[in-house]
Amino acid sequence: MRCPVDNRIFTSSSAFASLRLWMAIGLALFLSGCATFAPNPPQDQSNICEIFREQPSWYDYAQESEEKWGTPIATQMSFIQQESSFRSHIRPDRKYYLGFIPGPRPSSAKGYAQAQDPVWEEYEDQAGSLFARRTHMKHATDFIGWYNRRSQQQAGISLSNPEHLYYAYHEGAGGYQRGTYRGKPQVLSAGRQVAARASRYQSQLNACEAEFQCRKFYQVWPFCRS
Repeated sequence: MRCPVDNRIFTSSSAFASLRLWMAIGLALFLSGCATFAPNPPQDQSNICEIFREQPSWYDYAQESEEKWGTPIATQMSFIQQESSFRSHIRPDRKYYLGFIPGPRPSSAKGYAQAQDPVWEEYEDQAGSLFARRTHMKHATDFIGWYNRRSQQQAGISLSNPEHLYYAYHEGAGGYQRGTYRGKPQVLSAGRQVAARASRYQSQLNACEAEFQCRKFYQVWPFCRS
């Protein structure tokens, strides 16, 4: 005797499996597309004027962050160049075992500002939103401004001192106060580079900033000038 078979069960299961497959494919394409359509890193990263000429919206984001948190535009962009070379989706390289077996990444750092998961979650809770993305320049500049304001409040670092702001950015306010950066030559070197670049960026921006102000139809001179 043959048992009756309800074809609707198989049809439903098959349809559900197909739906899950297509959803997985769609998510993969979406994530890869985000990286594909992200802005290319600026060709000349030594000149902030050329950076903003390639990406004028980045000026707007950095200016908004400066007005909100106080970190100068030149310092924000110097941080980002140091951390990611303006690559939106960069993450620390994985360690490979036996030369080909992928292992875990050394940290959860991601995006323009190389923010790690714990501090990014703090930023989302305190100043950002659930929709903030480390791979978007607007949120990266806002994060740097928020972090530096916190370093100023917790460790007394001036917002006009990019070198020591970077040490606190790398080590955390507690580590900075304990002086942990002093025993790390790479961090010391990076901090000096950030400071020198921020100074150069500021000099360049002084000569070209007018190009990026009052360029939108709703901005009225002289109110849009800093």
